[in-house]
Amino acid sequence: MVRKHAGQPLRRLEDPRLLTGAARYVDDLRFADLLHVDFLRSPHAHALIKSIDAAAARALPGVAGVFTHEDLRGRWGGFPVPGAPPAGGGDGGPAAKDPPRPPLADGEVCYAGQPVAAVAAESSEVARDALELIDVRYEPLPAALDAAAALEAGAPRAHASLPDNVAFRWERKGGDTEEAFRKADRVVRVEIRTERVVPCPLEPRGAVARWLPGEDELTVWTSTQSPHLVRAQLAHGLGLPESRVRVAAPEVGGAFGSKLGACAEEAVLAVLARLLAPRPLKWIEARRESMASPPHGRGQRGALELALRSDGKVLGVRYEAVLDLGAWSGPSAHLAAALAGSMACGAYAVPAASVAVAGVLTNKAPAGGCRGAGRAEMAYAIERAMDLAAAELELDPVEVRRANFPRSFPHGTAAGAVYDSGDYAKTLDRVLELCDMPRLRAERDARRRRGELVGIGLATYVDLCGPGPSRALAAGGWEAAAVRVGPAGAVDVFTGACPHGQGQETAFAQLAADRLGVSPEDVRVHRGDTALVAGGGGTFGSRGTAVGGSAVHEAARRVEAKMRRIAGAALGVPAEYVEHAGRRFVAGARSIAYEEVCHRAHRGVELPEGLEPGLEAACAFEPRSFTFPFGAHVCLASVDRETGEPRLEGYWAADDCGRAVNPLLAEGQAHGGIVQGIGQALLERAAYDEAGQLLTGGFLDYALPRARGLPWLRCDRTETPTGANPLGAKGAGEAGAIAATPAVVNAVVDALSILGVRHLDPPLLPERIWRVLRERSGP
Repeated sequence: MVRKHAGQPLRRLEDPRLLTGAARYVDDLRFADLLHVDFLRSPHAHALIKSIDAAAARALPGVAGVFTHEDLRGRWGGFPVPGAPPAGGGDGGPAAKDPPRPPLADGEVCYAGQPVAAVAAESSEVARDALELIDVRYEPLPAALDAAAALEAGAPRAHASLPDNVAFRWERKGGDTEEAFRKADRVVRVEIRTERVVPCPLEPRGAVARWLPGEDELTVWTSTQSPHLVRAQLAHGLGLPESRVRVAAPEVGGAFGSKLGACAEEAVLAVLARLLAPRPLKWIEARRESMASPPHGRGQRGALELALRSDGKVLGVRYEAVLDLGAWSGPSAHLAAALAGSMACGAYAVPAASVAVAGVLTNKAPAGGCRGAGRAEMAYAIERAMDLAAAELELDPVEVRRANFPRSFPHGTAAGAVYDSGDYAKTLDRVLELCDMPRLRAERDARRRRGELVGIGLATYVDLCGPGPSRALAAGGWEAAAVRVGPAGAVDVFTGACPHGQGQETAFAQLAADRLGVSPEDVRVHRGDTALVAGGGGTFGSRGTAVGGSAVHEAARRVEAKMRRIAGAALGVPAEYVEHAGRRFVAGARSIAYEEVCHRAHRGVELPEGLEPGLEAACAFEPRSFTFPFGAHVCLASVDRETGEPRLEGYWAADDCGRAVNPLLAEGQAHGGIVQGIGQALLERAAYDEAGQLLTGGFLDYALPRARGLPWLRCDRTETPTGANPLGAKGAGEAGAIAATPAVVNAVVDALSILGVRHLDPPLLPERIWRVLRERSGP
């Protein structure tokens, strides 16, 4: 197959509807008899519910019903659900103890913001008024708010029903770590802390649910990354076969891991849809709710140690961490722990590794997977340690990294991962060339001599993505696709992937167009609807193109193979003698038009013996392994001596995501990921007070990066294909978020190193840096 469209920087085909306001999101769905649902949420981090009096709310005109856990009892089978990662510390995550998670609180609230009651009303305004009339009596309980402290004997329990707060312990060892540390010339230890972050998609969560009694069917339109997983969860909770539940995702305005699987509010909506049928119900999350209740990301505290020779060679790594799970530990939080542990060696050939992660329940919002889950935390820890190692050994941080790169692939690490393919030195050399490192260092040194605080940060990384084998994924590792060519030659692609900003409609159209000899504009991609495709995992973990695109590629190949057979019969030659050249099928001097082949296929006459009419094929693709993109990033930063404000003056990145189906999309993903990583490095944290109240409950308090605070991003790529899928694609969605945080922190710490600063954890707020400057410079 000649790659005419794949590999080209085609502008996104979906952009016109997004840019002109023609796209339809959940809140754009309109029904004449719609009821609006809103939720009363706990004001306490931890408390017993003594009583709920909803009489006044039920009497309010326009209220269709007020519902508590008692109204759902017997109507919802509960979480966890089928498809959770396997227990036992395998690829899917560690075995865990987790209390039942009722959609509406059952006698106990375990974080501020937990849903306690739901109101269905004729308007959202009436629903909100009714919430004010519900009288809930609480008995506050001590709250577990610090994950490390929650491990101690006698600490407050996050759930009254549990004996302690440990949800799981995950360990992995490879090689002889004790011997590595015994032989070491130097041991470098860094204590790290990655703050909780809020995913902050532009569109908060929301859903519309409608039960049709005549059809005995539930339809849920929801803003989700994984419609088929949501269907499985809702069907399980309702005790229905999946064939009776349809889940469709309209346009999805971002997710970053916060919309992976069904949430408690969607479960309530599904139950109420049956109780209030046939009227549809809508719930749209307010921004403050979206800050306080969806899965938060990151939230690890730990220590990483490197055993080093004097020449900078790493002999072993030890990593111990505590993961703040919040009030419940969902499958994606378990998986984040396993991913972090699996990537403990980073981009380096380390002979021995030991990892121990404790997942701890606290009275905060539940944790989940956020862009780069697990891998970002691990990359930050090991890249900080590599910088410290270079400083303590008085070696070049570039060359310390280069000396420890793997030399051959596939490369099995001591932490259990098997890196598929790579040339880590190539991306390192490319980013050094992009930034002109000798010039950059000379500029830094000259400015330092003038008294300025200027630093250069480097981070190399490996990502683990493109899940992957079914045992490793809650929704299954495979992805489904179908390709259909109509009588006139129009192409429809159906995918189980659910893009929400990645541009996969364009990438999938390019793949199908190359196989079928048409233009991408002639391909229509249908996604995000369980009624259209048999199954699939969705879009997350940088798997959309590597896994979903491979399914499209294979389905299109099967359709083209059938077209070759039809063309061969028409030309009087076997199919293997037929060449597909654009919109014609050629055999020697004779040819037949693409449109004629389509017409013959659907007319059902003059077809080869045994060939059914029509042009359609499906594929359920499961990759042979995970994929491992990699790269190197460099940041130039300065610090204002008077205010402590860090300024990013330059940023350069060289990434390798395998073979790029659309380089423009890959660059867009790199930009977005880098900015998100910069946000974590400099600004973002979900801060709680001593009572468990979220202090950063809106964008006035929770700072996100803005364009004026960002440098110009110079990005480039190398291409090292993977053998895990037919496209050679690895995944590009999370690399920037993984690499940017350590690159930025390394730059700022380097700027402060002339004052004796050894380490700072993000976010590097001006106040934090200012205090360090005052301590170092004196009164």
